[in-house]
Amino acid sequence: MEAEMSFKALVVDKNDNDFSIQLRQFEVKDLPAGEVLIKVKYSRVNYKDSLASIPNGNIVREYPMVPGIDLAGIVVSSQHPDFSEGDEVIATSYEIGVSRYGGYSEYARVPAQWVLPLPKGLTLKKAMTIGTAGLTAALSILKLEQNGLTANDGKVLVTGATGGVGSFAVALLANRGYEVVASTGKKNERDYLVNLGASSVITREEVYDGKLSALSKQKWIAAIDPVGGEPLASLLSQIQYGGAVAVSGLTAGTNLPTTVFPFILRGVSLLGVDSVFCPMETREEAWALLAEESDKLPYDQFIFQEVSLNEVEHALPLLLKGETRGRVLVHI
Repeated sequence: MEAEMSFKALVVDKNDNDFSIQLRQFEVKDLPAGEVLIKVKYSRVNYKDSLASIPNGNIVREYPMVPGIDLAGIVVSSQHPDFSEGDEVIATSYEIGVSRYGGYSEYARVPAQWVLPLPKGLTLKKAMTIGTAGLTAALSILKLEQNGLTANDGKVLVTGATGGVGSFAVALLANRGYEVVASTGKKNERDYLVNLGASSVITREEVYDGKLSALSKQKWIAAIDPVGGEPLASLLSQIQYGGAVAVSGLTAGTNLPTTVFPFILRGVSLLGVDSVFCPMETREEAWALLAEESDKLPYDQFIFQEVSLNEVEHALPLLLKGETRGRVLVHI
């Protein structure tokens, strides 16, 4: 009976010069192999999902594909002893929505090693409000704290602060007692960032004004950067002696035109943050941090918009246009 169950999913397809995105009808037997079948309740719109919705996004590895790199739902059936029917679970990143059908679907089948039981203190909706963006922010904080950062050390900069990673980083750092400086290119979002916990808000030009120096005035003891590119090179030159930057993104580009001076003259550390293939034990630690802070997180502010599966196609371009803050939640 399970194999005959029909459901809807959003599909992107590309053949030669033809690209399409539309809802299609599936049966469970059409899903890829995996030990855990999940009835999806929530997903969300990430930058990767927006890239998957355009023909030249270079994120989908094979077509047709169901986007949605995040999903949360209820186990329908499991061939793995760690999961049983009725369990509430989440699955984020790995190959989901990139080379394996993802979360913009009423059902998903996922390898058991990619599935995490819903942490205590979270609901499925809260978990997907957090999603990969919140997970990346938590991983960034763990990296910095494992590197020795404490709330008494000084100001911590968050770049791209109105985005998904940035918004969660601001709130999580503030909740943990840090003095947070939020950088944004959106002048009208100061109140939003202050409400999240930022002690001050600066323009992105105050981090990078178009000119690069090997070393600049020391301003911040640490930074969480989902931006990359030349802005990252600029902020590295402004990190205080012994400080660190946790980098997780590339929205400003993949090139890093810096010098060795911040590293060898100020002992600055550049910490890479991977939320795609990081080990499950690392994910569990990050989700535990998120669950611990859950009661203090302003979930309503993180959600820019909540859409249904029928509406998600129209929400996908918003991130590429820079027309959101926080994230778009998808209610399946």
